[in-house]
Amino acid sequence: MAKKTFMQGAVILAAAGVIIKALGAVFRIPLGNMISDEGMGYYQTAYVIYVMFLVLSNTGMPVAISRVVSERLAVSDREGAHRVFRVSFLLVSAIGLASFLFCFFQSEFLLGFFPNMENASYSIRAISPALLIVPVMASFRGYFQGMQNMRPTANSQIVEQLFRVAVGLSLAFFLLPKGEQFAAAGAAFGATAGAAFGLAAIALIYYFSRGRLRAARRAAGRRGRAGADSTRRTLFRILAIAVPITIGASIMPIMNFIDLALITNRLSDMGWAPDDVRGAYGQLTGFANPLINLPQILTQSVAMSLVPAVAGAYKRGDTEFLRHNIRLGLRTSLVIGLPCALGIMTLSTQIMEMFFPAEKEAADSAASFLFILAFGIIFLSAVQTLTGVLQGVGRQMTPVRNLFVGAAVKVAVTWVLIAVPSINVKGAAIGTVTAYFVAAALNLAAVRRHTGTSFEIGKTFVKPAVAALVMSLVAGGSYRLFSLLLGGAPAAFATALAVVAGVIVYAAMIFVSGA
Repeated sequence: MAKKTFMQGAVILAAAGVIIKALGAVFRIPLGNMISDEGMGYYQTAYVIYVMFLVLSNTGMPVAISRVVSERLAVSDREGAHRVFRVSFLLVSAIGLASFLFCFFQSEFLLGFFPNMENASYSIRAISPALLIVPVMASFRGYFQGMQNMRPTANSQIVEQLFRVAVGLSLAFFLLPKGEQFAAAGAAFGATAGAAFGLAAIALIYYFSRGRLRAARRAAGRRGRAGADSTRRTLFRILAIAVPITIGASIMPIMNFIDLALITNRLSDMGWAPDDVRGAYGQLTGFANPLINLPQILTQSVAMSLVPAVAGAYKRGDTEFLRHNIRLGLRTSLVIGLPCALGIMTLSTQIMEMFFPAEKEAADSAASFLFILAFGIIFLSAVQTLTGVLQGVGRQMTPVRNLFVGAAVKVAVTWVLIAVPSINVKGAAIGTVTAYFVAAALNLAAVRRHTGTSFEIGKTFVKPAVAALVMSLVAGGSYRLFSLLLGGAPAAFATALAVVAGVIVYAAMIFVSGA
């Protein structure tokens, strides 16, 4: 395998991520305007439960598969790399089946934790078949990612999102006359349809690549033992990596699950009406959260591409190339995360009103949540990248412990602040930012300790921060200027132009400053 940095794969996944999130906006924004904040509350309740199960059944597998495949290829064991794929395929199929059956048949039990959310059961059943499909897709993706080929993953993600949007919005529209709970279920089924088409896409890519992959295995020759013993060792190796990663990845979805319980119960105890509770939760999770997910998909592409690159360099003992990738990875994630955070904070109200014009009151209320959550983008960008580094060097339990500490702090902060009448649901957003800050600081210390990597403070942290600060000042000033110049035109035009101005200024600043 050619010695190359993670950047090529990161760019491919980032480009796919931009397309996916653009399609996600096409999905979320009309959906929020169509089914209101109460309907979004039903949808998000099902989605939180779905993501929690998906993390438990799926998240660690692509990383584990890509890392083990990369390690096998680093020593020219292509037959061993393919064995990893075969074993993982059977494993994830069994896990996915168990997750689907429990989620589908125990929806009422799951909703027993959340007062006033009983009607979300339709959405849970509609989205649960995706739990059967997505893990199988992850096995294909991990295999290709281990070869540092990110195109199959990117292509299948785009196909998956296209059908999710088309099917989800169509069903929500046709089912809306029956009630918001049925419209939300139609939207949730979009995830199931998207997963089915995404799996078909990557399976076809694999089918047409079989000849080339088989020829490469023959050329490399067979190494390692075949048979039951080798298969057993491969299975244990995958699980040894995947289980800690899954535990770590499940912490925040579980915290979101706890958030749902905390918000609904604490606000109900404070005397909030059921409609107000559902509306506030829908604003936080259905309006604000999706708008901070674009930076996450970009920085996650860095983390996903880092794992096989770091694992290969670590396996070969190439310390200099290892540290080069680590420095480049953290700097890239901050160059992405900082401007997104400060830009969203600067225009939080305007962005909300631009995307949700039919729900102006709810959008204005959700803007305060967006402002707080945007600050967490900075720390989440670092958490994702540094977690990828630690996973690549075999320290997958370290980010798990660090995120658990952050999550424990989040629960405490959320519990206390939600009960403050002037803060209420904003306490959950503040808790989330606190969790990411704690985890980022602990991960950074761990990477320095385990890899000996030092980071140039000015180039890594200060210069991107200065460039982002200048950008945010320009974006805020541009919005006021364009609002005056455009007069009676919709405010969305001024917001869009201000965003474009901010992007141009930031692009110039990162080159001028040397960031």
